Amino acid sequence: MIESLSLPVLLLIFCMSAVAIWFAGIKLSETADILATHFGWGEALGGLILLAIVTNLPEIAITVSAALQHNLELAIGNILGGIAIQTVVLVVLDVFGLGKKDPLTYRAASLVLVLEGLMVITVLTLVVVGNQLRPSVIYLGISPIDATIVLVWLAGIYMIGKARTNLPWHQLGALPDSQKEKRGHSMKKKHEMAIKKGVSIHTVIIVFSLCSLITLIAGVGLEISGNAIANQIGMTGVLFGATILAAATALPEISTGLASMKLKDYQMAMSDIFGGNAFLPVLFMVATVLSGKSVLPQAHKTDIYLTALAILLTIIYVCGLMFRPRKQLLWMGVDSFLVMIVYLIGLLGLFAIS
Repeated sequence: MIESLSLPVLLLIFCMSAVAIWFAGIKLSETADILATHFGWGEALGGLILLAIVTNLPEIAITVSAALQHNLELAIGNILGGIAIQTVVLVVLDVFGLGKKDPLTYRAASLVLVLEGLMVITVLTLVVVGNQLRPSVIYLGISPIDATIVLVWLAGIYMIGKARTNLPWHQLGALPDSQKEKRGHSMKKKHEMAIKKGVSIHTVIIVFSLCSLITLIAGVGLEISGNAIANQIGMTGVLFGATILAAATALPEISTGLASMKLKDYQMAMSDIFGGNAFLPVLFMVATVLSGKSVLPQAHKTDIYLTALAILLTIIYVCGLMFRPRKQLLWMGVDSFLVMIVYLIGLLGLFAIS
């Protein structure tokens, strides 16, 4: 039925789903922070996993829907394209969150963020390794490489959680001229504001659940309408999933990041992006279980190209966090400028090889 709709109607459904994800994502991020603070999760293991899942609900919905329909091309393209474009979200935060004040990596610099960036690179390297396996390498409905990615992600989350409280470096790797307040203070402020307004935790849970449902439904709406749009305009699933669809599903990260930037919690803004990027490859296990096929070996050369692009963009930001360049170009840090240029060139290359 969806395929029979006209292109303007499909575009309307796609845009309405994107708008729903934007507004639901704002409330979802706020309520997730309040819940994490209220239940004492903070930036502990539970809080990190909750926030990673919350900001990637659209990708989860699209992956589940695409896997059930055996549209693995779209699922893979959305996951790997999403990582690249979510890294570019940091460029948006640099320009609109700080502007001429300072580069984002200068204010947010910490060794913990460097570790988070390295975790993203590690998980993406496993994606490349998994692509070289035979599709028949699957046991009890689970691919060994998918399980490895999940275990590495959980181990990385645990190690980073420990590093935030017990890193054997001066001031836990933080620098005196970076952000003034402790990382994660924005979560506590949201909790305090909710208490002042008299909002009960039961209300927060209801809003969180409702926004989660809206985001999931809107994510499916994006996947179905987006797939139909791609077919009508003659665009391949991988290209559409890696560009337009990935951009739409990155809206929660933009809203979450801007909220953290507004409260001057620059480290949290970068951490949310790195954390979400490290989580996305975990969805390959979900896709494998639901489709009954080992997903990663079926990734096309364009998917691996996007993986390499995401690794390159992450490396640039890791270097920015280590060297902290103060110079700015077009109201952004030198690293953000390089990420923007490399991503645009990368998109041209993506269209060329596909």
